[in-house]
Amino acid sequence: MIVYPAVDILDGRCVRLKQGRTSDVTVYANDPAQAAERWANAGAAALHVVDLNGALEGRMQNLDAVARIVQRTDVPVQLGGGIRDMEGLEEAFSAGVARVVLGTSIVKSMDFVRRAVQAHPGAIVAGVDARGGKIALEGWVEDTELDAVEVVKRLEEVGAAAVIYTDINVDGMQTGVNVDATRAMLEATGVPIIASGGVSSLEDIRRLKELEPLGLEGVIVGRALYEEAFTLEEAMVVAISKSC
Repeated sequence: MIVYPAVDILDGRCVRLKQGRTSDVTVYANDPAQAAERWANAGAAALHVVDLNGALEGRMQNLDAVARIVQRTDVPVQLGGGIRDMEGLEEAFSAGVARVVLGTSIVKSMDFVRRAVQAHPGAIVAGVDARGGKIALEGWVEDTELDAVEVVKRLEEVGAAAVIYTDINVDGMQTGVNVDATRAMLEATGVPIIASGGVSSLEDIRRLKELEPLGLEGVIVGRALYEEAFTLEEAMVVAISKSC
């Protein structure tokens, strides 16, 4: 199981939000590349980078910062936030990222998702953000009545390499992961899942590790690492252990 340290970029800085609210921001580094280097030096196998401005505005706004992260680290970067057409997709890959995460597009433009998968097989990840099991879009400010499991089934058919499943209600809150929701998603679909939202302790990592046989690929960890609830090294030991 891969532990993905999160590097969220807002206005050029590395931040964390609570439940996606830009009114509740904690700044952890003025230079996102510095934060990325910290995790790379600690042994991260990959990084999860989000352009928060891009997610809210519909087009990437922090691509220069992303390019610096790629240049200054030697680990694969997974990038999401504001990538909603082929032009934006190619800009992201030109910056050197290994995988691109599509979020709002998975509902609003499935044709684009198909074309993206065809152009970059194995490198397109879908970001499924849910509140109460229902999809949320546009940087989590637009709620829908779409069932998250049904959307993931469609993404599996299209050929998404993986799905990042975020429980918005616990994201950035350090209140614990929603293991039951993640388990239900894994049992209902066959696509690899990356869990996101709410990780607060090594016990959360252990609980998610138990889902690895069902197809859990990894977990994204943000605030808990920045607040030093545990170290990346400690999380990775749990994630790669043969038993919990």
